[in-house]
Amino acid sequence: MSASPDSGLSRPPQTTRKLGASPALAKPRARGILAELRGPANPPRPLDARALAALAANPGCRRRALLDGAGVDKSALAAKLGSPAPFGQSQFAIVRGNSFEAKVKADGGRELLRLIGVDEPGTVSVPELAAAGPEGRVARTALALREATGAGVWTLLDHPLLALEVAGSPVYLEPDAVVVRPDGGWTVVEIKSFPMIDGAADASKVGAAARQSAVYVLALERVAAVTEGARVAQSVLLVCPKDFSNAPTASVVDVRKQRSVTRRQLDRLTRIDEIAAALPEGVSFDVAERSPEELTAAVECVPHQYAPECLAACELAFHCRSRAREADAVETLGRSVRGELGGLTTVGAVLAASRGEEGDPADPAVAALRRARALRQEALESAPARTPRGHVECPC
Repeated sequence: MSASPDSGLSRPPQTTRKLGASPALAKPRARGILAELRGPANPPRPLDARALAALAANPGCRRRALLDGAGVDKSALAAKLGSPAPFGQSQFAIVRGNSFEAKVKADGGRELLRLIGVDEPGTVSVPELAAAGPEGRVARTALALREATGAGVWTLLDHPLLALEVAGSPVYLEPDAVVVRPDGGWTVVEIKSFPMIDGAADASKVGAAARQSAVYVLALERVAAVTEGARVAQSVLLVCPKDFSNAPTASVVDVRKQRSVTRRQLDRLTRIDEIAAALPEGVSFDVAERSPEELTAAVECVPHQYAPECLAACELAFHCRSRAREADAVETLGRSVRGELGGLTTVGAVLAASRGEEGDPADPAVAALRRARALRQEALESAPARTPRGHVECPC
């Protein structure tokens, strides 16, 4: 995972943390260092599928990878840095969403199976998935999936817990539901409270739900790989309110593309313990104990990869944007623009290259900038002079 040279302050050449050479000790030591970074008194913030999908969309951001891996509360961190982000749902939306989900899963999941297209499912099994701790719940979910596949009856797993390894650390994921068919097919069910009007929902919201569901599919495939007769559907069932009512309706969403992209991006992530090992001694993101100045210095030790899309997906986006603007980085203009500009990494360098003051004329980006500037100048010079608004020519 690479970071932009202009995406933040460079790390000072200080002594870095050591994880030890023994592979057997590396993981426990890494977890201890991540807890130290977060602050031992602070409980870890769980990384859910929505955050994981956002992380996969920007795998070059070491800052987010480390903070999410360490379980740092990024909302509290952003507030203490002076750049709070307006994230989170209203209590009304949460209550409405919970009420709608309960309606969808009512009567032992028969309403949900009706949305799949099964009018008379016969016996519907709803296994108990409670267990001690996340590891216990993951094991209980895997056992329930194997039993359901072997039984050959319709089964509804309500809020199963799945595990997925990301950058060397386990991430626990909880889909709304998983339906097991009698033929061994497993289907992820995602329940959202945004409406589906005339059979169509907001494209951006459906896209976000598809990326989130693709993470669940990846995690479910790990269990299916060791379960005889199981196969995970590459499409998910998206359940939303119909029109402006609270009646549920459903649509099948193909997530093959999102799954492939997410898998590839997650594979690109640098291991979190490697990022932590490169930090200077004494760095901490303990929001409760550290001052804003100390937290700012700690955050700047980790390179970031800002893009305008981060504003809708990361609590630290406003802080990273201000740093990118201070560095005059072209990342503030968007990923597509950054990709077109090649070695021109600052807005000042781009403007200087367009004026012919800097840059290699043989560079395609420089040549395109100069050509665009020349065309603009030509258009301005050939345009007829405008009469100022409100000006009246004297008839004499």
